[in-house]
Amino acid sequence: MTWEHLDAHLDTVPGTVSAYVGRPDAEPAWTRRADATHYAASTMKAAVLAALHRAAEAGALDLDAPVPVVNSFDSAQPGAPRFTCAQHYDNDDAVWARVGGTAPLRWLAHRMIVRSSNLATNLVIGHVGLPAVAEVWSLAGARHSVTGRGIEDFAARDNGITNLVTAADLAALLGALATGATRPGPIASPAACAEMLDVLVAQEHREDLAAGLPPGTRIAHKNGWVRGVRHGAGVVFPDDAAPYAVVVCTTRDAEGDDEDDADACALIADVSARVWSARHDL
Repeated sequence: MTWEHLDAHLDTVPGTVSAYVGRPDAEPAWTRRADATHYAASTMKAAVLAALHRAAEAGALDLDAPVPVVNSFDSAQPGAPRFTCAQHYDNDDAVWARVGGTAPLRWLAHRMIVRSSNLATNLVIGHVGLPAVAEVWSLAGARHSVTGRGIEDFAARDNGITNLVTAADLAALLGALATGATRPGPIASPAACAEMLDVLVAQEHREDLAAGLPPGTRIAHKNGWVRGVRHGAGVVFPDDAAPYAVVVCTTRDAEGDDEDDADACALIADVSARVWSARHDL
């Protein structure tokens, strides 16, 4: 495989496909439209996770203290009423079972990543604030990514407040966590970065990037999907090569269906497999 062959293959895919491949803290080995913005879907939850750990390290909150689990949130649109999440649109009944009770922030953050819980995400954002998430993107060196609102904040969405990512920015964020786990970095302490990586490794949605890797390969990743959009962003830790970041973002020109999402998963898995085959040469 050559990168030119991979580019030619992706040229045949409808819509916009962006990608970034490279070692953390190094120049990329290959990019494709890496600065094109895509609707973030759930990939923005990685930045929310980092904001939470930064707040904990600053002493602003206790990750293990129980907090109320509610389904009512302030909109990012000034003057808009509070909004709620829909359980059928979520991926984690375990968080919904706690509504009316309490749960530790550490547990909510875990569910936000491993099951991609929207309710848990909004609860965490409520405790850290959107400016703290913006600070994470800035510290990572992201240039175009924005987390402007919580999940299902439709009043904000209808007024143009949105969540955007690029392949390059996602690689910068996850790469910063990977390098930050071994030496002091801009996001958090090595211990906190290592803990965040462990959460990302525990990701249970493994139908895209992880599907292109040999079984048992360690990958710290977050994916995201809504109709017409499917992204996968991660850092792979091979036993026989240095770690590398791989990000693939796909947005179709027209709103897709479940079959299109399956195709997008297969595409991302294929790119992941091709990058794996080139892991010694990145």
